[in-house]
Amino acid sequence: MPQVVVQTEHLTKKFGDFTAVDDINMSIEEGEVYGFLGPNGAGKSTTIRMLCGLLAPTSGRGLVLGLDLATGGRELKKKIGYMSQKFSLYPELSVLENLELYSGLYGLYGSEKKKRIDEMIALAGLTGREGEKTRDLSGGWRQRLALGCAILHRPRILFLDEATSGVDPKARLLFWDIIYDLAAHGTTVMVTTHFMDEAEHCNKVAFIYYGKLIADDSPDNLKKKIPGRLYEISAEGAMELLAKVQAGEAGPVIDSYFFGDKLHLLVAEELELKPEGIFAGAKIERIENSMEDVFVYLVKSHAGDDLGSGRISGIGNATAASAVRKEGTK
Repeated sequence: MPQVVVQTEHLTKKFGDFTAVDDINMSIEEGEVYGFLGPNGAGKSTTIRMLCGLLAPTSGRGLVLGLDLATGGRELKKKIGYMSQKFSLYPELSVLENLELYSGLYGLYGSEKKKRIDEMIALAGLTGREGEKTRDLSGGWRQRLALGCAILHRPRILFLDEATSGVDPKARLLFWDIIYDLAAHGTTVMVTTHFMDEAEHCNKVAFIYYGKLIADDSPDNLKKKIPGRLYEISAEGAMELLAKVQAGEAGPVIDSYFFGDKLHLLVAEELELKPEGIFAGAKIERIENSMEDVFVYLVKSHAGDDLGSGRISGIGNATAASAVRKEGTK
């Protein structure tokens, strides 16, 4: 059985009257790539900072590598890697100077220091560019350099907080190749992101919404939670079509919402949509559930729950889900 390296019980963080993280229970096993997804402001970064020992919980308990978050923060920082979307690099320093600075902070010296720096330059694809100022690197190159700085000391757990934001899709894919390689060699990786497509890269995915954990499972199992059939519809007058669907003219529809410029309709298993009636002239395609669809379904399933002081209700669900989809397609 894989060792559990992160375990939380009722982990909560409040800032005055505002509850940023609300009663979270999670378990992460060694070598997993664990996705922590949700819209901006959902509580992802606050959770990560508690797990890194940077922020004390208000209540509840957390163990990371066997160390209690309430008492073992200083020792924990020596055993983990942390990288945020700001990359934590010094722009006026060169590639090599940044790596040398971080190697000193992590207590690396002599031949081990040189070996690890050489390995990180190769991992970042910056061989031959060691003397370039960090400010002159593109976002994707800075991202990989920042990752190299974060794992110089071979941490057992790597926390990536929105580390794939601000770079182009190609750079994000290359970054995920590195994450896969780290996990294959035993590093546990926890990734926070609002890019729903990145959930497909993870062994397990947790969705956080208004500070509450609303799901925690493998991507495949989460997709199975959506009942019925999912259709994608392209049509002129999509807004009017959606109004007709929501008025009940399409039959037993479980859910309906915009997905970009198309409509997604989740219908009862026995209902097969055809380009006739209100759908005459429309292009209709049966599709597989995506993680965006999973998130929409989960959020609406929690309508009426006490999340975010009652902020989830009706159109609020659709608006929040739509916001996540827009962020994730940037």
